[in-house]
Amino acid sequence: MSLIGKAVAYGAVTVINAISCGFGAALGVDLKTEASVKLTNEPGRIEGRILSDPGESPILIEKVVSRVLKHFNVEDEYGAYVETRSNIPIARGLKSSSIAANAIALATFSALGKEINDFTVVKLGVDAAIDAKVTITGAFDDACASYFGGLVITDNYQRRILKQFKVGEHIVLVHVPPKKAYTASSNVQRMKLIAEEVKAAHKLALSAEYWPAMTINGILYSTVLGYNPSIILDALSAGATAAGLSGKGPAVAAVVSRDRLENVRSVWAHYGGELIETRVNHEKAHAVK
Repeated sequence: MSLIGKAVAYGAVTVINAISCGFGAALGVDLKTEASVKLTNEPGRIEGRILSDPGESPILIEKVVSRVLKHFNVEDEYGAYVETRSNIPIARGLKSSSIAANAIALATFSALGKEINDFTVVKLGVDAAIDAKVTITGAFDDACASYFGGLVITDNYQRRILKQFKVGEHIVLVHVPPKKAYTASSNVQRMKLIAEEVKAAHKLALSAEYWPAMTINGILYSTVLGYNPSIILDALSAGATAAGLSGKGPAVAAVVSRDRLENVRSVWAHYGGELIETRVNHEKAHAVK
């Protein structure tokens, strides 16, 4: 048995935010989190470090490893030392928790020398995210888009993938404001006010009209959460295919063709913050040998 495992999971942005009604959709993007897990002979002790953002709590790391060890009934045999590194800004609505959970779970399986079903990996990560209180619905849609890539449409409460789409090699431009916003502190009751409207957008996505659905979702959630939807409209006016608030914000993602990229980049430059250019990802999360 190796006792050391490494894995990588990829990023995602919101198409439909599931918090209001339990139905979600997310798009895999080519950002990533890498995790390294070293099993130790100190049962009950799980130590984690987030190398790319050391001030953040390692509680998700602890919960994911604990879930995986319990899954194999080896929690009385092993502890773990875990390191993660990511180019995904934390607490901006960019699925950093779901992606980290996938990477940490896969790395732990690898350290144990275990092969496992993809959905088991995803569901253990979702359960751990709920344990760690870093998610409201479990973010099954985000976890699936991160793990499988492409565009994934889900029922988060039932933890079912309803449809998957390969959507081509689009560029995704992400506007990241400097201020963090943690999902656990979001105003859920306010988001539930738009449940029926979000369900309608979800149905639109299921019928393959996922880009209009993304924009509608973004405007709806921006409005109820108090963000200025002008940044979405400005992206559309500059030629973006779609744009919307990612998660509960504050980040906004735009799907853009190469010939319109500089136009969108130019209008978004006025909003300050950071612009991250990435692309749609179709690669699965995986252990690194």
